[in-house]
Order: sequence, then C-alpha cells, then structure tokens
Amino acid sequence: MKIDKNTKILKLIEEHPHLLEVLINLHPEFKKLRNPILRKTIGRLATMEHASEMGGIPYEELHRKVTEAIIHGKSEEKSAVISQTPEERAERIKTLKEIIRGLHEGKAPEEQKEKFAQLLQEVSASEIAEMEQSLIKEGISENEIKKLCDVHVQVFAESFEGKEPEEVTPGHPVHTFRLENEAIGEINDRIRFRLDKLEAPPDDNVLQEWIEELKALIPDLAEIDKHYLRKENQLFPILEQHGITGPSKVMWAIHDDIRQLIKDFRKHIQEGNHKNAAADGLIMATAISDMIYKEENILFPMAMETFSDADWERVLDGSDEIGYALIQPETGWEPAEGPMAEAPPARRGSGEAPLWLSTGGLTPKQLDLVLTNLPLDITFVDSRDKVQYYSANKERIFPRSAGIIGREVQNCHPPDSVHIVQKILDAFRKGEKDNADFWIQRDDRFILIRYYAIRDEDGKYEGCLEVSQDVTSIRALEGERRLLDW
Repeated sequence: MKIDKNTKILKLIEEHPHLLEVLINLHPEFKKLRNPILRKTIGRLATMEHASEMGGIPYEELHRKVTEAIIHGKSEEKSAVISQTPEERAERIKTLKEIIRGLHEGKAPEEQKEKFAQLLQEVSASEIAEMEQSLIKEGISENEIKKLCDVHVQVFAESFEGKEPEEVTPGHPVHTFRLENEAIGEINDRIRFRLDKLEAPPDDNVLQEWIEELKALIPDLAEIDKHYLRKENQLFPILEQHGITGPSKVMWAIHDDIRQLIKDFRKHIQEGNHKNAAADGLIMATAISDMIYKEENILFPMAMETFSDADWERVLDGSDEIGYALIQPETGWEPAEGPMAEAPPARRGSGEAPLWLSTGGLTPKQLDLVLTNLPLDITFVDSRDKVQYYSANKERIFPRSAGIIGREVQNCHPPDSVHIVQKILDAFRKGEKDNADFWIQRDDRFILIRYYAIRDEDGKYEGCLEVSQDVTSIRALEGERRLLDW
C-alpha cells in the first residue's frame, strides 16, 4: 500500500491494526482513535496530512514512523478458540448477562471490561444478541436495554477489534446493507464535520455557505429511512422466525429515535436555530454512527451465522418495493440452496391449505374474513364486464345480492346511467384511463365511489374494481392522533 499525504487513517488502521497503538503513542491527540466509533468517523475523513497537523508532527517524520511500524512492528495475533458446546455457550451468556446487569446497576464500563477481559475478547455477535433477548425475557424492558446499548457496545468493542467481516457476494442483502452504510456514513461524517464548526463560523458568509451545504445534505441523510424500513420489514421478521426478537425490538426503538432526531435537525436548520442544530445534530450524527457500528459488528454477523440461503432470499424478496438508501444494489448473488421454499416454515402446517398470493398467503376463510371486514365495499367486474365478486359486508353502502354474480355489469345499473358505465369501461379497456372518482351526499353521509382499472404485470386489462366508502368521519378529522395516543 502506497502511503502519501492523502492516505486515510482509517484505511491504514484497517490494513495494519497494530498501527493504532503506534499512533496513540506518538501524541495524546490520537487517543481518540481508541474509541471504535470515533475511529470509524474521524478516521474515514482524516488523512496522513491531517494527522500530522493534529499531532504537531512534521509529515516526513510521521510518514517515516508509520512506514517503519508497518515493516517491523506487526503485533502478535491472538489465537483464542471460542468454546462452542451448548453448556459452555450457556455459561458464557450467563456471564454476559452479569456484565450488563452490572452496568444496569451503575458499575463503570471500564471495571466490567477489566473483570471480564478474556471473555470480552472471545464473545460472538450471536451471544450478545441472545444475552439481550434473555434479559428482556427476565424483565428488563426493551427501553432499558436501549438506554444501555451504547454503554455495553463500548464494553464489547474489544471483541470486535481485528475481526474481518465475512465476505459476501455482491447482490446479497448484507452486501447491499453494507454499501448503504458506507454511503450513509459518508453523508453523516460530512454533516458532523460542519457541526463541529457551526457555533463559531469565521463570518456570516461562511456560515450561510455551511447552512446551505447542510440543507442539501439532509434529504440524502433522510434516505436512511429506507435502510431501516428494510431491516424492520425484511430482516427482522426472519430473525423472529428463528426465535430472535430482542435485537429487533431494541434496534427498532433506536430507528424511531433517529428518525425523530433527523426531523428535529431539519427543523432547526430551516428555522435558523444554529445553536440547537449544532447540539442536536451532534446527538443525531453519533446515534447514526453507533447504529452503523452495531449493524456491522452485531446484527449482520449474527444474521449470517443464523440464516440459510432460503432465509436470505426471503429478505431479498420485496426489498425493491421499499427501495434503497443512496445506492443501487449490485447483482450476482443467488441462493446456493435452490429456489425459495413455497412458504416460510412458520406458515405451514396450520390446517387449511392457503392460497399463495404475490405477497403472502391466506386460507379461503381468512381471505373471506379480510374482504368482508374492510371498512369499504368492493365489487369486481372481469374483462368481459361480468360481475365476479362483491364483499358481503354487514353494513354495505349499496346493497348487493348473490343474483348479480355472472351478470353483465351494465344490467346492474339504471338505464339512464348505463352509457356512463360503458364509457368508463371502454376507457379502461383501451388504456385511456386508470380510474374514475365520484362522490355523493346521502342524508348526512358523504360517500366516495371510485372505479379502478385492474391490469396484470404486462398491462393487460383484467377487469374493473369498484370501491365505495363512507368518508364522513374521515373528512372531519383534524390535528393528529398517533398510535401511542390510543
């Protein structure tokens, strides 16, 4: 590796881990690099030239010392073997719980690290996750685990040091998640770099320039929501099928915190509240960096250890619908175990055979119950204009009876409106229109009637869906009521 003024410190340390101690011994300022989270953020931006300035060391001297350390100073590799018997694993998890309970009781992280030094060098990501879940089952709330999360990641950080992430083929969900983390991390670091100087800009012109830069970066940072949504809707469900629920609950709560922090930061910037933007923005940037660290060192290794290829294919299936944060996924990965099973194991063997649809499966009874309990009436007319189905809701807006099934829809309307019905169907069939909306006042009720053209994936017309809904109460809504207000 060629080393020059533009060489990034993070890249140096990743390729030569023993350089961490070498740099720390050169100047007290480099002690910040001991913190793995700061190392991932500062180190990604800082170059050899920056390090020379920070440490007050002439660049030529720093270059010489680093080069010598690479040639002569490789540190000894540890060869600890992690016990894998069920009894030893259970004992290790029991000890991990003691560590976290100690933190919960207020014991200092450094004290816990010293007491359990050997264990902390060997602990695996799946054991940390299993420990969290066990604590939740024993009564420590997800909220308490969330509060302790940052502290116990600091305690476990040594177990992650020097471990190379498992390589995955481009196109694999983990590969895509990692690409997103790189892009998100870069945006987050650029924001953090400006925040450090926001409270004391050289002049108003520079301040305005920085504010405009931050405004431009916020929409990119907000793309992180797609990353979190795929975790919540694609990854976490498969973890739960394997009986792993603790990490999902804790991470989801932190996702929501970060979403709110981004909203607050955006508001501060837009309102010109620079002091609050700097303070809250730093909290936001740190929370995002911490989450990236937890994903890379705990969540993804644990999932790689637990999931089969069929599981990963289920994670991938549907990801395109949610979308990706700042990147386009690469291609190349295919499951080694063949095509995805017809249905997840948790959905099999439950009695009546389900009807498998594009996004899941329902038994005929479940499907009928879902359709008849929708807060609206639906009627489906096929491509021949024959009525094929209507939902038998208990309180329909417009009465229907079984006699209309198979009947031409034109014959289900009064003569004076048939020509309009025909006009709508013809426009749908020709592809000229995709929907038609109408609304009427019936006594004190406001009724919305909508017609939708139903087409297959190739655009072929398959029929028309009529949806009628009493929207009186919806029109009267004001303000907001969130789920937690229920």
